[in-house]
Amino acid sequence: MIEVGRFDRVAVIRLDRQAKRNALNVELCHVLREAVQGAVDDGARSIVLTGNGTSFCSGADLDEVYTAEFRQALYAMLRTVTDAPVPIVAAVNGPAVGAGTQLAIAADLRVVAPGAFFAVPTAKIGLAVDPWTIRRLALLAGNGTARALLLACDQLDAAAARASGLAERGGGLEHAIEWAGEMADLAPLTVAYSKRVLNDAFEPALDDEHLAAAFEACWASEDFAEGRRARSEKRGPVFRGR
Repeated sequence: MIEVGRFDRVAVIRLDRQAKRNALNVELCHVLREAVQGAVDDGARSIVLTGNGTSFCSGADLDEVYTAEFRQALYAMLRTVTDAPVPIVAAVNGPAVGAGTQLAIAADLRVVAPGAFFAVPTAKIGLAVDPWTIRRLALLAGNGTARALLLACDQLDAAAARASGLAERGGGLEHAIEWAGEMADLAPLTVAYSKRVLNDAFEPALDDEHLAAAFEACWASEDFAEGRRARSEKRGPVFRGR
Protein backbone atom coordinates (compact mmCIF):
# COMPACT_ATOMS: atom_id res chain seq x y z
CA MET A 1 0.00 0.00 0.00
CA ILE A 2 3.04 2.24 0.31
CA GLU A 3 6.61 2.28 -0.95
CA VAL A 4 9.42 3.67 1.19
CA GLY A 5 12.78 4.69 -0.24
CA ARG A 6 15.79 6.68 0.86
CA PHE A 7 17.81 9.34 -0.92
CA ASP A 8 20.68 9.83 1.51
CA ARG A 9 18.98 11.37 4.56
CA VAL A 10 15.63 11.95 2.83
CA ALA A 11 12.91 9.33 3.25
CA VAL A 12 10.43 9.17 0.37
CA ILE A 13 7.06 7.63 1.21
CA ARG A 14 4.78 6.88 -1.74
CA LEU A 15 1.12 6.00 -1.41
CA ASP A 16 0.63 2.99 -3.68
CA ARG A 17 -3.02 2.10 -3.92
CA GLN A 18 -3.42 3.04 -7.54
CA ALA A 19 -6.57 1.00 -8.22
CA LYS A 20 -8.31 3.37 -5.76
CA ARG A 21 -6.28 6.44 -6.84
CA ASN A 22 -4.47 6.25 -3.49
CA ALA A 23 -7.65 6.71 -1.47
CA LEU A 24 -7.09 6.36 2.25
CA ASN A 25 -8.68 3.55 4.20
CA VAL A 26 -8.10 2.46 7.80
CA GLU A 27 -5.24 0.15 6.89
CA LEU A 28 -3.45 2.71 4.73
CA CYS A 29 -3.76 5.36 7.46
CA HIS A 30 -2.14 2.99 9.95
CA VAL A 31 0.60 1.97 7.50
CA LEU A 32 1.35 5.58 6.59
CA ARG A 33 1.51 6.64 10.25
CA GLU A 34 3.92 3.81 10.98
CA ALA A 35 6.04 4.67 7.93
CA VAL A 36 6.44 8.29 8.98
CA GLN A 37 7.34 7.31 12.53
CA GLY A 38 9.66 4.60 11.22
CA ALA A 39 11.47 7.05 8.95
CA VAL A 40 12.06 9.37 11.90
CA ASP A 41 13.25 6.48 14.06
CA ASP A 42 15.62 5.37 11.28
CA GLY A 43 17.32 8.77 11.25
CA ALA A 44 15.71 10.47 8.27
CA ARG A 45 16.35 14.20 8.44
CA SER A 46 13.44 15.06 6.14
CA ILE A 47 10.54 13.23 4.53
CA VAL A 48 8.75 13.52 1.18
CA LEU A 49 5.18 12.26 0.83
CA THR A 50 3.76 11.58 -2.62
CA GLY A 51 1.49 9.23 -4.54
CA ASN A 52 2.29 6.65 -7.17
CA GLY A 53 0.36 6.93 -10.41
CA THR A 54 -1.67 9.96 -11.43
CA SER A 55 -3.12 10.91 -8.02
CA PHE A 56 -1.56 12.22 -4.85
CA CYS A 57 -4.54 11.00 -2.83
CA SER A 58 -8.12 10.98 -4.09
CA GLY A 59 -9.50 11.26 -0.57
CA ALA A 60 -11.06 8.80 1.81
CA ASP A 61 -12.18 5.40 0.60
CA LEU A 62 -15.95 5.84 0.50
CA ASP A 63 -16.42 2.27 1.72
CA GLU A 64 -14.93 3.32 5.07
CA VAL A 65 -15.21 7.10 5.35
CA TYR A 66 -18.50 6.96 7.26
CA THR A 67 -17.04 4.85 10.09
CA ALA A 68 -15.68 6.03 13.44
CA GLU A 69 -12.69 3.72 12.98
CA PHE A 70 -11.66 5.59 9.84
CA ARG A 71 -11.92 8.97 11.56
CA GLN A 72 -9.71 7.78 14.40
CA ALA A 73 -7.12 6.29 12.03
CA LEU A 74 -7.09 9.37 9.79
CA TYR A 75 -6.59 11.93 12.55
CA ALA A 76 -3.97 9.81 14.32
CA MET A 77 -2.02 9.67 11.06
CA LEU A 78 -2.38 13.40 10.41
CA ARG A 79 -1.12 14.20 13.93
CA THR A 80 1.93 12.00 13.34
CA VAL A 81 2.75 13.91 10.15
CA THR A 82 2.25 17.30 11.76
CA ASP A 83 4.14 16.44 14.95
CA ALA A 84 7.12 14.72 13.32
CA PRO A 85 10.32 16.53 14.39
CA VAL A 86 11.64 16.69 10.81
CA PRO A 87 10.40 18.75 7.87
CA ILE A 88 7.88 16.94 5.69
CA VAL A 89 7.29 17.95 2.08
CA ALA A 90 4.18 16.87 0.19
CA ALA A 91 4.97 16.32 -3.48
CA VAL A 92 1.44 16.75 -4.81
CA ASN A 93 1.61 15.00 -8.16
CA GLY A 94 -2.11 15.02 -8.95
CA PRO A 95 -5.52 15.35 -7.29
CA ALA A 96 -5.49 15.88 -3.51
CA VAL A 97 -9.15 15.59 -2.61
CA GLY A 98 -10.77 15.61 0.83
CA ALA A 99 -8.47 13.55 3.04
CA GLY A 100 -5.82 14.05 0.35
CA THR A 101 -5.92 17.79 0.95
CA GLN A 102 -5.78 17.09 4.69
CA LEU A 103 -2.66 14.98 4.20
CA ALA A 104 -1.04 17.66 2.04
CA ILE A 105 -1.68 20.44 4.55
CA ALA A 106 -0.49 18.28 7.45
CA ALA A 107 2.93 18.40 5.79
CA ASP A 108 5.13 21.42 6.41
CA LEU A 109 5.57 22.38 2.77
CA ARG A 110 4.00 21.56 -0.58
CA VAL A 111 5.43 21.20 -4.09
CA VAL A 112 2.76 20.97 -6.78
CA ALA A 113 2.99 19.40 -10.22
CA PRO A 114 1.06 21.04 -13.10
CA GLY A 115 -1.81 18.54 -12.81
CA ALA A 116 -2.26 18.91 -9.07
CA PHE A 117 -5.39 20.32 -7.54
CA PHE A 118 -6.95 20.55 -4.08
CA ALA A 119 -10.58 20.08 -3.08
CA VAL A 120 -12.57 19.49 0.11
CA PRO A 121 -16.03 18.46 -1.14
CA THR A 122 -17.38 17.32 2.21
CA ALA A 123 -20.53 19.43 1.85
CA LYS A 124 -21.46 17.40 -1.22
CA ILE A 125 -21.72 14.18 0.79
CA GLY A 126 -22.81 15.38 4.23
CA LEU A 127 -19.46 14.95 5.99
CA ALA A 128 -17.32 17.45 7.91
CA VAL A 129 -13.63 17.95 8.55
CA ASP A 130 -12.41 18.81 12.03
CA PRO A 131 -11.71 22.38 13.23
CA TRP A 132 -7.93 21.81 12.99
CA THR A 133 -8.24 21.14 9.25
CA ILE A 134 -10.34 24.25 8.64
CA ARG A 135 -8.00 26.50 10.59
CA ARG A 136 -4.84 25.09 9.03
CA LEU A 137 -6.30 25.42 5.55
CA ALA A 138 -7.23 29.05 6.23
CA LEU A 139 -3.78 29.79 7.67
CA LEU A 140 -2.03 28.33 4.65
CA ALA A 141 -4.29 29.32 1.78
CA GLY A 142 -6.03 32.38 3.22
CA ASN A 143 -9.53 32.77 4.56
CA GLY A 144 -11.13 33.50 1.20
CA THR A 145 -9.62 30.48 -0.50
CA ALA A 146 -10.56 28.25 2.43
CA ARG A 147 -14.14 29.51 2.22
CA ALA A 148 -14.28 28.75 -1.50
CA LEU A 149 -12.99 25.22 -0.91
CA LEU A 150 -15.23 24.46 2.08
CA LEU A 151 -18.42 26.44 1.49
CA ALA A 152 -18.61 26.27 -2.32
CA CYS A 153 -16.66 23.03 -2.83
CA ASP A 154 -14.45 24.76 -5.40
CA GLN A 155 -11.25 23.20 -6.70
CA LEU A 156 -7.87 24.91 -6.44
CA ASP A 157 -5.46 24.13 -9.25
CA ALA A 158 -1.67 24.18 -9.00
CA ALA A 159 -1.27 27.78 -10.16
CA ALA A 160 -3.95 29.05 -7.79
CA ALA A 161 -2.48 27.01 -4.94
CA ARG A 162 0.87 28.71 -5.44
CA ALA A 163 -0.72 32.13 -5.75
CA SER A 164 -2.73 31.66 -2.54
CA GLY A 165 0.25 30.37 -0.54
CA LEU A 166 -1.10 26.85 -0.12
CA ALA A 167 1.83 25.55 -2.17
CA GLU A 168 5.33 26.97 -1.83
CA ARG A 169 6.88 25.65 -5.04
CA GLY A 170 5.97 24.09 -8.36
CA GLY A 171 7.56 20.98 -9.76
CA GLY A 172 7.64 17.22 -9.60
CA LEU A 173 8.92 14.65 -7.17
CA GLU A 174 12.55 15.30 -8.05
CA HIS A 175 12.15 18.95 -7.05
CA ALA A 176 10.57 17.95 -3.73
CA ILE A 177 13.41 15.50 -3.02
CA GLU A 178 16.01 18.12 -3.88
CA TRP A 179 14.38 20.65 -1.55
CA ALA A 180 14.02 18.08 1.22
CA GLY A 181 17.70 17.21 0.73
CA GLU A 182 18.67 20.83 1.31
CA MET A 183 16.69 20.83 4.55
CA ALA A 184 18.30 17.56 5.60
CA ASP A 185 21.66 19.35 5.63
CA LEU A 186 20.45 21.95 8.13
CA ALA A 187 20.89 21.77 11.90
CA PRO A 188 18.25 19.22 12.95
CA LEU A 189 17.70 20.56 16.47
CA THR A 190 17.13 24.06 15.13
CA VAL A 191 14.73 22.81 12.47
CA ALA A 192 12.79 20.70 14.99
CA TYR A 193 12.61 23.65 17.39
CA SER A 194 11.42 26.05 14.70
CA LYS A 195 8.76 23.59 13.53
CA ARG A 196 7.48 23.10 17.06
CA VAL A 197 7.27 26.83 17.77
CA LEU A 198 5.51 27.47 14.46
CA ASN A 199 2.98 24.76 15.25
CA ASP A 200 2.42 26.00 18.80
CA ALA A 201 2.31 29.70 17.93
CA PHE A 202 -0.09 29.49 15.01
CA GLU A 203 -2.05 26.40 15.92
CA PRO A 204 -2.78 26.21 19.65
CA ALA A 205 -5.12 23.44 20.73
CA LEU A 206 -8.70 23.92 19.64
CA ASP A 207 -10.68 22.96 22.72
CA ASP A 208 -13.86 24.96 22.12
CA GLU A 209 -16.71 22.73 23.27
CA HIS A 210 -19.15 24.35 20.85
CA LEU A 211 -16.91 23.63 17.86
CA ALA A 212 -16.44 20.03 18.96
CA ALA A 213 -20.18 19.61 19.43
CA ALA A 214 -20.93 21.11 16.01
CA PHE A 215 -18.38 18.79 14.38
CA GLU A 216 -19.87 15.73 16.03
CA ALA A 217 -23.39 16.89 15.16
CA CYS A 218 -22.53 16.76 11.46
CA TRP A 219 -21.52 13.12 11.80
CA ALA A 220 -24.67 12.27 13.76
CA SER A 221 -27.07 14.16 11.51
CA GLU A 222 -29.83 12.94 9.21
CA ASP A 223 -27.90 14.58 6.36
CA PHE A 224 -24.93 12.35 7.16
CA ALA A 225 -27.18 9.30 6.92
CA GLU A 226 -28.69 10.64 3.70
CA GLY A 227 -25.25 11.05 2.14
CA ARG A 228 -24.43 7.47 2.99
CA ARG A 229 -27.77 6.19 1.63
CA ALA A 230 -27.41 8.20 -1.55
CA ARG A 231 -24.03 6.67 -2.24
CA SER A 232 -25.28 3.12 -1.75
CA GLU A 233 -28.35 3.85 -3.92
CA LYS A 234 -26.22 5.58 -6.58
CA ARG A 235 -28.19 8.84 -6.58
CA GLY A 236 -27.64 12.42 -5.61
CA PRO A 237 -28.26 13.24 -1.92
CA VAL A 238 -31.10 15.48 -0.80
CA PHE A 239 -29.98 17.38 2.30
CA ARG A 240 -32.49 18.93 4.70
CA GLY A 241 -30.25 20.58 7.27
CA ARG A 242 -31.02 18.28 10.13
